[in-house]
Amino acid sequence: MKKILITGASGFIGSFLIEEALKRNFEVYAGVRKSSNRKYLSNPDIRFLKIDFSDKELLKSQLQNAPRFDFIIHAAGVIKSCNKNDFLTVNYQYTKNFIETLHEAESIPDKFLFISSLAVFGPGNEKTLQPIKPTDTPHPVTMYGKSKLMAEQFIQSLPDFPYLILRPTGVYGPREKDYYLAYKSIKQHIESYIGTKEQHLTFLYVTDFAKLVFNALESEIIGKAYFVTDLKQYTAQEFNTIIKKTLNKKAVAIVFPKAFVKPIVLINEKISCLFGKPVTLNSDKYNELICKNWLCESKEIIKDFDFQPEYDLEKGVRKAIEWFKNEKLL
Repeated sequence: MKKILITGASGFIGSFLIEEALKRNFEVYAGVRKSSNRKYLSNPDIRFLKIDFSDKELLKSQLQNAPRFDFIIHAAGVIKSCNKNDFLTVNYQYTKNFIETLHEAESIPDKFLFISSLAVFGPGNEKTLQPIKPTDTPHPVTMYGKSKLMAEQFIQSLPDFPYLILRPTGVYGPREKDYYLAYKSIKQHIESYIGTKEQHLTFLYVTDFAKLVFNALESEIIGKAYFVTDLKQYTAQEFNTIIKKTLNKKAVAIVFPKAFVKPIVLINEKISCLFGKPVTLNSDKYNELICKNWLCESKEIIKDFDFQPEYDLEKGVRKAIEWFKNEKLL
């Protein structure tokens, strides 16, 4: 039985990666922190490994006392923070610490899969609406994207390191918290936009992503990076229409001017951070939401991994909303 370590296991995507690993009969180790919420990690077959990426000596000891892993999925990271330096520290420096320590502990796996993001490349051209290509020059518009780009560049600079990089777009599904806000808003009859309704988007249902991750791990391919979508293109208006249809709700569509939203975001962010709780709609997220083109080219995942998503946006949103309703959250 092959051994796998999944960092960030208690997060939204991480918890689904753990479930997929169990389905595929791996010996599964969940990399967690002391403070990690283990609500969705209740399967008795899960082994836990406490990891401290901030202290390389401690990390080396933790890895040396663990088994050698055939595969590592590095999904740990921070997507929002009151301290902007946290993005570089956690997403870049901790990734660097982790890989350097794997070398020092002589614990390099057969394959190291890094969960990155479309945010690394930033938005595409708003006039032509051409999808972003892997050969384009990255220009991230968020600290999150910049920190993930730095981590990617470090990984890709390593000679003979057996990596794969996956850059998912908007991942959604049960347990997810950001798109959930749109479901709640439309349930309350408000359909909101920032600047324009004409935002072009790509999405990916979480279990489709988890299956692709493991198909990629079990392939012979290393040393490549991929955008990952459900292979379709959508608009923000289509997304909201699907939510309305699923919830059977009508909503008032409001396009909030950017000049109106930005100061509210900044004020709300400062107030929430006084209490140590970063909000979802923060200044980093605002920089993404005002961009029109988040289309990207993901045909390589068909060629290399025969990717055939089970969920398009309508089917996926229906499944996600069903889960939130069952949990009495909608």
